[in-house]
Amino acid sequence: MAGASGFLGTRLADRLAADGHQVTRLVRRPARTPDERRWNPAGAQLDPAVVAEADAVVNLAGAGVGDKRWDERYKRLIRSSRVDSSTTLAVTIAGLPAADRPAVLLNSSAVGWYGNTGDRVVEEDAPAGEGFLADVCRVWEAATRPAEDAGVRVVRLRTGLPLHRDGGLLKPQLLPFKLGVAGRLGSGRQWLPWISMADWLRAVRFLLDRDDVAGPVNVVGPAPVTNAEFTRELARQLHRPAVLPIPALALKVALGGFAQEALTSARVLPAVLRRAGFDYHHPDLPGALHAALHD
Repeated sequence: MAGASGFLGTRLADRLAADGHQVTRLVRRPARTPDERRWNPAGAQLDPAVVAEADAVVNLAGAGVGDKRWDERYKRLIRSSRVDSSTTLAVTIAGLPAADRPAVLLNSSAVGWYGNTGDRVVEEDAPAGEGFLADVCRVWEAATRPAEDAGVRVVRLRTGLPLHRDGGLLKPQLLPFKLGVAGRLGSGRQWLPWISMADWLRAVRFLLDRDDVAGPVNVVGPAPVTNAEFTRELARQLHRPAVLPIPALALKVALGGFAQEALTSARVLPAVLRRAGFDYHHPDLPGALHAALHD
């Protein structure tokens, strides 16, 4: 697993280990524990023997899109951290003898693929949209093609917004809400493709096991909501008001280039997961938010 120390990777690695799997973590520093192996994705350096030992490869590596204010340097890092890791893994997998290749590569992507969809519903067959993150997703997903061309099942995880109090979309909103100074972002009409953390973990486990599913998969909940609806529900569960909307101009001043993405509408549905029979533990936002805040 690449990206095993991140917000999602930490939880997935723990879940897989709890399920009895042996997880080998790819790290860019010297290995410190028996389950770590060093690699250098920026330099395309990865010992093929490490990959040959694996039944499956999961790549969640990438600089956080909401971790820092976007400038041109950070935008280059967002792109390179994703493309370099995906390329290094895919090329290494493709270079192995067929008998040594892992059965599947689960490679992270994002609903940013679709760009701003407004009120239009999109599923996995929709083309890439416009904008910085859509461009990143296009080259990010293309980087996995060497593994796919070599006959390995490749699943591109177009992840939405996993909900958990310790990170992602939810964490930075909790203090403003608790202080009563939070509200919708911009108009509030933009759609948010949320998913509970429990269902994100379950979906990834499901996709590891389902050898009949390949290509892009929207890892999102079945019922996206608008930012205004999300804000009202979060305020209700926290028993706090949410009456101070944050104007789009203020977001642009505070967040720079990331503001445009924060205001993007993505009405994304999980068509592939539904067809494959995936069963959600939290099919609606109230249940997902309650789990995110209390479980």
